[in-house]
Amino acid sequence: MTTVVAYAAPAAKAPLERTTIERREVREHDVLIDIKFAGICHSDIHQAREGWGKAIFPMVPGHEIAGIVAEVGSGVTKFKVGDRVGVGCLVDSCRECDNCEAGLEQYCTGGGVGTYNAVGKDGEPTYGGYSQKIVVDENYTLRIPDGISLDVAAPLLCAGITTYSPLKHWNAGPGKKVAVLGMGGLGHMGVKIAHALGAEVTVLSQSLRKKDDGLKLGADHYYATSDPETFKELRGTFDLILSTVSAPLDLDAYLALLRTDGAFVNVGAPEEPVRLNLFSVIGGRKTLAGSGIGGIRETQEMLDFCAAHGFGAEIELIGASEINEAYERVLASDVRYRFVIDAATIQ
Repeated sequence: MTTVVAYAAPAAKAPLERTTIERREVREHDVLIDIKFAGICHSDIHQAREGWGKAIFPMVPGHEIAGIVAEVGSGVTKFKVGDRVGVGCLVDSCRECDNCEAGLEQYCTGGGVGTYNAVGKDGEPTYGGYSQKIVVDENYTLRIPDGISLDVAAPLLCAGITTYSPLKHWNAGPGKKVAVLGMGGLGHMGVKIAHALGAEVTVLSQSLRKKDDGLKLGADHYYATSDPETFKELRGTFDLILSTVSAPLDLDAYLALLRTDGAFVNVGAPEEPVRLNLFSVIGGRKTLAGSGIGGIRETQEMLDFCAAHGFGAEIELIGASEINEAYERVLASDVRYRFVIDAATIQ
């Protein structure tokens, strides 16, 4: 076992604090990664505060990890020491179910293992990226292309794949009108990716405060959802609406913005249940759906796609001592657009 410094929530809703954790010895198919950067995802806050249900403490959050391979197990064939790598939301799965065999490990029915707030097959709790090092099976480790710097690559491991996967699945591209609901950590990546895929992109945000940013990142149009005229003007407009917000919505109002056969896809996960009038989907044969991250193969595809198009996330780099402040700023929508921890400050 290797002892490393990390930042952990000792209990639900408690401030994160410096601590030490044990990382397992490198096994045959493991890679030891020196973490360089770790993104702060809104889901870290949901889980550290038990917003999505009972959690495991102490909790070391972080599933947007970018770093350098420091050691490899004897059976590792995919990576070597010095490689630039990333780790996302999954560090293991059953590898045998239909979903795993189809490259959809994120929907593993036999027991997927989250990067943190989960229990591995060895019975030990998993700890995430707010730490100096992590040991991960090579099959759940991603290669970060040379075209993306590690700091802006880190958020791609959750925010990037969480938006890329549904945009690809619902065929965002030339001739399609796509709306991205919310201009935060996920939403800004949704805008970049939908634009790069060739879709006509509209941002739906509570206000016009981030309009200039949205247009700069690739949006063709930008509307405020606080303006009732928006819902009149855009009725029946979109093939796809990607909702990245984690607050309850008036789903009936947003479903009315879809064309016939359009889809409203949730990647933001509110802590409270939402209400729906089923006539909102019956009229127009509309789809209300959800999507969760992506499989390992698709995540690598996303990283390569972003590198080919020359972009990563828009970030604000912080030190580990600023994590608790960053959590409050995320909740206040006061970040453009993803906090990333410089892991050199975790010491």
